[in-house]
Amino acid sequence: MGYADFHRRSIEEPDAFWAEQARLVDWKTPPVRICDNDRPPFTRWFVGGTTNLCHNAVDRHLAQRGDQAALIAVSSETGTEATYTFRQLHAEVQRTAAMLRELGVGRGDRVLVYMPMIAEAVFAMLACARIGAIHSVVFGGFASVSLASRIEDAGPLVIVSADAGSRGGKVTAYKPLLDEAIRLSSHKPRAVLLADRGLAPMERVPGRDHDWAPLRDKHLHTTVACEWMDATDVSYTIYTSGTTGRPKGVQRDVGGYAVALAASMRHIFDAQAGETYFSTSDIGWVVGHSYIVYGPLIAGMATILYEGLPIRPDAGIWWSLVEKYKVSVMFSAPTAVRVLKKQDPAFLQKYDLSSLRALFLAGEPLDEPTARWIADGLGVPVVDNYWQTESGWPILTIANGVEKQPGKFGSPGVPMYGFKVRIVHEATGEELTEPDQKGVVVIEGPTPPGFMQTVWRDDARYVQTYWKSIPGKMVYSTFDWGIRDADGYYYILGRTDDVINVAGHRLGTREIEESISSHPAVAEVAVVGVADPVKGQVAMAFVVPRDAAAVADPADALKLEGAILKVVDQQLGAVARPSRVRFVTLLPKTRSGKLLRRAIQAVCEGRDPGDLTTIEDPSALQQIRDLITA
Repeated sequence: MGYADFHRRSIEEPDAFWAEQARLVDWKTPPVRICDNDRPPFTRWFVGGTTNLCHNAVDRHLAQRGDQAALIAVSSETGTEATYTFRQLHAEVQRTAAMLRELGVGRGDRVLVYMPMIAEAVFAMLACARIGAIHSVVFGGFASVSLASRIEDAGPLVIVSADAGSRGGKVTAYKPLLDEAIRLSSHKPRAVLLADRGLAPMERVPGRDHDWAPLRDKHLHTTVACEWMDATDVSYTIYTSGTTGRPKGVQRDVGGYAVALAASMRHIFDAQAGETYFSTSDIGWVVGHSYIVYGPLIAGMATILYEGLPIRPDAGIWWSLVEKYKVSVMFSAPTAVRVLKKQDPAFLQKYDLSSLRALFLAGEPLDEPTARWIADGLGVPVVDNYWQTESGWPILTIANGVEKQPGKFGSPGVPMYGFKVRIVHEATGEELTEPDQKGVVVIEGPTPPGFMQTVWRDDARYVQTYWKSIPGKMVYSTFDWGIRDADGYYYILGRTDDVINVAGHRLGTREIEESISSHPAVAEVAVVGVADPVKGQVAMAFVVPRDAAAVADPADALKLEGAILKVVDQQLGAVARPSRVRFVTLLPKTRSGKLLRRAIQAVCEGRDPGDLTTIEDPSALQQIRDLITA
């Protein structure tokens, strides 16, 4: 069957199609209804079925491949490598599950994971899935204020953390950040479980904080059975930036997610059990959930968990791992490739990469020079793909596991099975059916398995944010502009909202603005995303100071800029730090007071800012133009 027919069948006969895909995972009780879309947009998949994510990722492989590598934890920061077979992983996950149980965690309870890229983080995620607890992983680089907002929203019974993480040889102590976040949050966890790596000193809070090692020793031989979950139960929540500054908890189910990942490993990644998969993402992002932890393990593959930079100790580190562990499928981001592109190209020729069949890239738009450079260097297909935290797996790519098809530079590909992707007019909601018409990329319901169920604890926000933004139509908005060519390939042209993409990390400009506004010297601020050759986009802040005299002297301006950046560092983390803070006397606004962020962005990128007849004071934009061109 060709891919066009495969996709058509998934749309026209969804029950039959997804019932077939459901056979790729184990069920304790088979589903009685495949798709329940009685209450759109709240689609429920595999109703009546019971299964378990941990069983499908670990237990079911024990009989056939128990002694095969499952998790390969590598840290170029600490110079350590450890391989866990499926049998060893099974034992560690049970120990961790027993530890969580001792701390009071049961089915439906929340566990927040604030961890570096170490094996214990994966044990914790799988242990939660095993006992039916809902995990919420927060990126280890987040600062206390951001972490506190997530603790507040998730309401975890237990938080799992570590003494520190390391990046580029710089140790970040997690425990002080966590303690401050708990202090700031009105929700207090019952217990904190801590892995001590010996990287930074930790103060323990008596009665609340528990050390990993002694608790693990206590449960060395404890067995914990899988809790059979309803397919529609919640498996995890993961936070994504919103335009309001308040993070959205993307909520995922159990059964639909298991089936979606199993199907994607076969149809998209063309991956085989017994091979090795290497995703260079982080478990704090959805790519890490789907394609470091659950996807490869469900497929019976070994998966590499990597802590470190792509250029340390040198720019050959990733390729040395491909050679050593015979990686067949690799998943990374365009930013990482652009970083490697600046290094000595000899590193690409230094290692035996013959095991590698394809490199998949996602997280931000992929430019043609970068794609050509890495494709030529590796000698394998480079497959772009487009998706979101909300979708859980690719929306647009090439399904080479179904039919080998050529990619097109600049395009992530065609809609994946189960996704009814359309391009509509932003103002009228009318579908744009002619090639190369620019509009908003939307998805018609029912959304496929693995897609978000709702926003955690906020169904109304889910409907309002995602399903009500296109006039006259109830369709899911990706908030991305796009076009579709005559061959059906899609091209993504940037965001329609105020979320920017910095090196694959989604950041809400409002969040950064709120942080900067908290500095007493700031009267007003606008933050925009500006195109960057390495990171895709960087945040740029334009600040109106309360006292213009405070920035009259360049040395004073530089000092205030540093102080503002420090505030962002402390509240949101280094990942959200703007590349520059520039001081202006006023910001460009419409007569009704709306900030013209898009016009600011256009000026910063040397583009035409468009129709400015609504601008209240044109000199505001000229100030920014002068600053940029100076």
